[in-house]
Amino acid sequence: MPKTYTKRKILFLLTVLLLSFALLLARLSYLMIAKSQYYQEKAENLHKRQRSIKAKRGVIYDRNGVELAGNKPVCSISVIHSQIEDEDAVVKAICTVLELDEAEVRKKVEAKTIREKIKSNVEKDKADILRDMKLAGVMIDEDYKRYYPYDELASKVIGFTGSDNQGIVGLEVSYDEVLSGSDGSILTLTDANGIEIKNEAESRIEPTEGNDLHVSIDVNMQKYAQQAAAKVLKAKDAKRVSVVLMNPQNGEIYAMVNVPEYNLNEPYKLAEQTSKNLNEKELSDALNNMWRNFCINDTYEPGSTFKTITATAAIEEKVVNVNDTFSCPGFRVVEDRRIKCHKKAGHGIETFKQGIMNSCNPVFIDVGARVGVDKMYKNYEKLGLFEKTGVDLPGEAGSIMHKKENVGAVELATMSFGQSFQITPLQLLRAVSAVINGGKLVTPHFAMYATNKSGAVIEEYNYTEKEKAIKKSTSDTMKELLEAVVSEGSGAKGRVAGYRVGGKTATSEKLPRGTGKYISSFLGFAPADNPQIIGLIMIDEPTGVYYGGTIAAPVMSEIFENILPYMGIKADYSEEEIKEAMSTVYVEEGD
Repeated sequence: MPKTYTKRKILFLLTVLLLSFALLLARLSYLMIAKSQYYQEKAENLHKRQRSIKAKRGVIYDRNGVELAGNKPVCSISVIHSQIEDEDAVVKAICTVLELDEAEVRKKVEAKTIREKIKSNVEKDKADILRDMKLAGVMIDEDYKRYYPYDELASKVIGFTGSDNQGIVGLEVSYDEVLSGSDGSILTLTDANGIEIKNEAESRIEPTEGNDLHVSIDVNMQKYAQQAAAKVLKAKDAKRVSVVLMNPQNGEIYAMVNVPEYNLNEPYKLAEQTSKNLNEKELSDALNNMWRNFCINDTYEPGSTFKTITATAAIEEKVVNVNDTFSCPGFRVVEDRRIKCHKKAGHGIETFKQGIMNSCNPVFIDVGARVGVDKMYKNYEKLGLFEKTGVDLPGEAGSIMHKKENVGAVELATMSFGQSFQITPLQLLRAVSAVINGGKLVTPHFAMYATNKSGAVIEEYNYTEKEKAIKKSTSDTMKELLEAVVSEGSGAKGRVAGYRVGGKTATSEKLPRGTGKYISSFLGFAPADNPQIIGLIMIDEPTGVYYGGTIAAPVMSEIFENILPYMGIKADYSEEEIKEAMSTVYVEEGD
């Protein structure tokens, strides 16, 4: 082989070797210099263990600063397998103190993972017992559990949180971003086997607390309403009773009751008779039903309280005068339908005003026909009945209405006295608020403002208002008519001594017809000339007497009797006027 060829070969190999060495050196320099910090952090992270510190959730306060939802210190218990020295002792201690199943605990203790959580929300006294045992591998971290000082008060409004402290239902979920803080963490150093190194300082990132929410609920008003609802629920052996109290001028909700309520501190605990022999789906359905807020999540046929809307449309469209006369023989025939009045013998000749006071169906059938479908639907739209109210709670339902082109004479007749369509109780309350407040369509709501931990306001909540939904003159006339319903008509049992109260009764038969099941209701407001509060009570499936004017109106009277003085609203009448007014009692049973 020629010497020249051998030299070239050797030179080539040396060149390749030198290039390889240069590339290796460059790569090594890159890793050791340019990426040194990155790989140092990676190495450190291999020997770090992170434990989260749960943030303290923001407090929910009522309008007067009373705590509705707060926090209670608890602990989270977990185990680190690599640090456990005596598995049997750990299992025995945890099962004894926390009263847990041995098989489940042993499975977690023996799991060869970085960390196994045993139980969250452990009461501090129990956690302290475990802490005093000083068991290797058992970690006890301080935590917070949501706590509701009033148990069942406004449960279907406030809602509750899950084990991770996130909102599940109610205001807790609607304002979760406001109330949730930012979790912190604890970093500890470990050796190659994952065992924490003693005497090494921990790195700690402190959690950030959530902000506080201030809502329009008044604890005392909620208590008054809830107690009154519970009393009539028991007395009438009803399925449920709902009450809403609201400021008709701005939409602030003072109280919202749905009895039976549930215990917010035990939200997964069903009534004993409900929880027996339920499969998984039945249990889930039962819980969802227990948490359900019927004031906003469900629709119903409002019945005669809706005559308020029909009367408003008629006055707004100038198709009726308060002194116009009508005839009620006890029924009205519309096409092929014979529609009855609650007074079988009929009311005879009566004015429009008397028709409202008597809650007479034939009068309202005639009035609805005068208004007509187009103008009736125009007023429904102006009063917000084709849209959701915008209340700041999840799951609000919308109205179920006939398509306008499908409304014939019969449908118009039944709609005129509150049947053959469905709305939510809050939609009705919002519409009637506009009727009595001068024509302003407000947004019902709870949240008023949020504050940080220093007490500084970080956000004020504003809600839309639509002016001139109806004319002020229409509103003034309606207030007078609805006051007459209570002072002289079918709502007489809704009177409150010394106060001018307006209102409307209703007794609506539930679907399917003929089952004998009713919703008895009363919608009231005070003072009648300048309303500061409006309330709606619904008694679902009462037994025995079921007329709204007989069983629902007295409950609202009792609530107002407590609440009006509490609100600082002064009585309108002298003692002599009160005696004279209360001596006249409307005796006719009906809506």
